[in-house]
Order: sequence, then structure tokens, then C-alpha cells
Amino acid sequence: MLMNGGEVLSVPRCTVRHMHETNADLAYLQGLLDRSYDSAGPHLRTVITPERRLSAEELISRLQGMCLLALATVTRDCRPLIGPVDGIFYRGAFYFGSSPASIRLRHIARRPQVSATHLSGEALAVTVHGRAVPIDVCSKLVAGFRRTLLDVYVPRYGPAWEEFLDSGPVYVRIEADRMFTLSSDGAL
Repeated sequence: MLMNGGEVLSVPRCTVRHMHETNADLAYLQGLLDRSYDSAGPHLRTVITPERRLSAEELISRLQGMCLLALATVTRDCRPLIGPVDGIFYRGAFYFGSSPASIRLRHIARRPQVSATHLSGEALAVTVHGRAVPIDVCSKLVAGFRRTLLDVYVPRYGPAWEEFLDSGPVYVRIEADRMFTLSSDGAL
């Protein structure tokens, strides 16, 4: 909840689920956030001031469940192409899914560089720049992520969603080079 001239405003958030990050995930994420901020230019630092940054713990508490992302991929002629995807923040990284026939996955196969931003009204912005790495949601190595997907989508779409998951959508993890957070107690 935010206060705006004495009026209580509801802050849109991702659907609340359980946190999955380990201490090592938190430490890595905090290091990434700190390195990203330290490398920011002077203008970005006037916008993202220290009191507007989120710690790793604060970030994961705000990014539970499905969080809509605006994802940018790179076309063959180096133009950015942006589209919405369902983002899942899991163990300190954003994941998203797409059809194997999607243009975004064709871009990623040739040029894995991506950027994504999650905006929650004017109260929260999280931007990540990095490399998209496809994962196999049927692999035992990502069983926890698969369980998280089921926890998010089965209540929404019913048990048949697991059949959909096994029918071939491709999931991708964004291996972040930089990540910036901006939290505001009012309009940005």
C-alpha cells in the first residue's frame, strides 16, 4: 500500500507465491544489483537514487508468481523488437516461455541478447539486460522451476495446463549482465 496525499493506494503486484531463493541466490543477486548500480551512468543515478533501489530480498518479495515483462529481442538487421511475455522470477533470475515457432525464439537462437522490463504501475520498475538461455522444463535439473510454473498456472487454467507445458512451449532464463530496480512511494 502507498500513501498519496493521505489516500491509501493499492499497489499492483505479481501474484504472491512462495520464495525459492537460497542464500547463495540472494548473495549473487545482491552482487549483480550492486555491480549494475555501480556501473550506471550519471543520469541513471539521478533517477535511481540509493533510497529508490531495492535489495535482493526486497526484490524477490515483490516478484513472486507471474510478472508481465516487456521483452526486447534483436532482429537480423539489429532492430529491437519488444513484446509482452509472462515472466517468472525464480532463484534470482527472470524466466519466460514462448512458442517454439515464435519470432522471439528465432531471434534468440541467432542473437541471444535480450532486455526486459517489469513495471508495476508507477511503484516498481525492474529492468534486466543479458543473454537468453533456453532450458528444458522436463529436466530434473529444473524440477523446482517446473513446480513453480505448475503452482502459478494450474490454479489459473486447471490441471490441463501441465499437458500444455509438456506439449512444447520453450522456456528461457535470462542470464543477467545488469539489473536495475526502482521503487517509489509515489509517482516516478
